[in-house]
Amino acid sequence: MIAKSHLFRHEPAWFDDRSGLYRTLPGTVRSWLYEPGSLTLRLQRACRGAFHVAVLGEGWALPFVGESRLLGLPPASRCLVREVALMRADEPLVLARSIIPATTLRAADPGLSRLGSRPLGAVLFACPRLRRQRLQLARVRAGAFHGPAAPAAAVWGRRSLYSIAAGELLVCEFFLPAALGLAETMQEGD
Repeated sequence: MIAKSHLFRHEPAWFDDRSGLYRTLPGTVRSWLYEPGSLTLRLQRACRGAFHVAVLGEGWALPFVGESRLLGLPPASRCLVREVALMRADEPLVLARSIIPATTLRAADPGLSRLGSRPLGAVLFACPRLRRQRLQLARVRAGAFHGPAAPAAAVWGRRSLYSIAAGELLVCEFFLPAALGLAETMQEGD
């Protein structure tokens, strides 16, 4: 069983997307938080071949209390917890945490438990029955993170509850300053 988290000292404080928040966010933040498609595909295109996944931790663990609650799991239910950095060359762009219950692994693509350095998004967005059920947001201060990929400043993140096949899973993504700069470059190039 892996440690509770290779990314966080404690669970981020998530909130449901509020009416009016969209308009108050800078455009670069907004473009990542509300990206409706595959984040992996968007990053791969923007990185032009320099994109890869660095696995920070992966294994069976107890999710945070809020994650268990959102997934409707009984207390002490272990899940496959995967934490990665989505990278452009040696520069982290996005920190991600995925929580996949055992029941979802049995019902969905069994390859979800053997991703290695393959991006989760490449598998998820290939599933025709994938649907986002809920979107939550968080502004996480730098001190909440730990580990080698910890950002030096507060960052925005999103947590998506997806239904896939006969199960659900959570995907949490935190957008580092390098990703925001990448979004600016992409907007200028349009």
